[in-house]
Amino acid sequence: MFARARRRLAGALARARARGAANEPAGPRARAPVPGPKSASQLERLRASGVDVGSIRYFVDLDASAGNYVVDADGTTMLDMHCHIASLPLGYNHPRVMAAIGDGRNASTLAHRPALGVCPPTDWADRIARTLLRVMPRGMTRVTTMACGACANEHAMKAAFIGAANARRGARGISAEDIASCMEHETPGTPNFKVLSFEGAFHGRTAACLTLTHTKWIHKLDFPAFAWPKCRFPRLKYPLEAHAEENAAEEAKCLDEVEEVLALDEDVVAVIVEPMQAEGGDNHASPDFFRRLREITRDRGVRLIVDEVQTGCGASGTFWAHEAWGLEHPPDLVTFSKKMQIAGFYATADLAPELPYRIFNTWMGDPAKLIQLEAVLDEIEEQNLLDVVKSAGSTLLEGLERLQAKFPSVLANARGVGTLVAVDCATTEMRDKLLKDLLQGVTIRARPSLTFTSAHAGVFLEIFERVLQRSQ
Repeated sequence: MFARARRRLAGALARARARGAANEPAGPRARAPVPGPKSASQLERLRASGVDVGSIRYFVDLDASAGNYVVDADGTTMLDMHCHIASLPLGYNHPRVMAAIGDGRNASTLAHRPALGVCPPTDWADRIARTLLRVMPRGMTRVTTMACGACANEHAMKAAFIGAANARRGARGISAEDIASCMEHETPGTPNFKVLSFEGAFHGRTAACLTLTHTKWIHKLDFPAFAWPKCRFPRLKYPLEAHAEENAAEEAKCLDEVEEVLALDEDVVAVIVEPMQAEGGDNHASPDFFRRLREITRDRGVRLIVDEVQTGCGASGTFWAHEAWGLEHPPDLVTFSKKMQIAGFYATADLAPELPYRIFNTWMGDPAKLIQLEAVLDEIEEQNLLDVVKSAGSTLLEGLERLQAKFPSVLANARGVGTLVAVDCATTEMRDKLLKDLLQGVTIRARPSLTFTSAHAGVFLEIFERVLQRSQ
């Protein structure tokens, strides 16, 4: 019976793949300005319902969208290089994902959202093994599922705090004083532990995560924050080969700041860092910077949390961006979300909570998301999508460098890894104008799907060049 079901699924996948390849549009097609009248009408309906609509750009016709092309409510077809803030790993209506969703064996998982921390379904261990354990970063032995990137980071910090408290208590264990004082927000039960973050970082919008976030004022205004330290993140000069000495000195200064903070404040028990500061402006650092950061934190017994929420699941050309650093010793915690479909964090063995309910919420993720993730991982492996990412990323970056040379008064600092690429505009006003013009055929923040190829990159570069020429 199982073999027959597998054959039926394989047949459905083949048919869906053929339909999907045929259905992806040949290119962008403008039907109306973006947002168009139908999006505007939908926006007013939501506004009248009391929904906050200030951040909505346009409405998506999910049924009409296919592959790397999104269709808006007015029928305009755009090459989607934003992919819902980097969270669509295979684009729209991917055959493999749609086949998995339509597989009757997954119906009960799709129909129920269980409280995974207290009564998970009987196939939960199998689903974890086929997905999250399959891509567990080197050195990790534990995984905890969550619902979003912010709560992944929030709970990863809690795991680091638990580890630090256990180390300080030593053999005596949890005392009556610890228990009583924590209920009053006093020491020793409520320690003054801190997490060090970097200028330009974005780690989420929950309370502790906002303390670690240093991008835009609109994220932080009016919200209380912890008095936790931050250090400078390198601001590299491009092209890298022309500024090697300056960039090395810049990274050394930033690392000196970290060492100074850790030397002066023993309450800093963790450092959190993104492999690439995404929301902060696509700021990169060298593998050497991250290797040295790992050495500094490890030497002082400080946990290193690597936030792979936006960089994980292949976008950098390796499954985890930190794989490219060549670390001798792995991070202590790695957080994930977005393209992974489910959120959570990996951790080393010594960070296992000694008591239940320390890291907990009602749902602890969603097993339905592992149906999607398993399909994604299968597709990555079978279609060698990491190689596709590397190739498309090279095409994209080389094209941006060419355009930068052609329009030096407009563009600068083309940079990136995998398809996580960016280029700076001369002014904010110029950037906004280019983005508005691009919306007639492309949505842009360079966070495309893993199925984004060199051909798609060529479509983007051709349109971008036309827009740049009109701006002159």
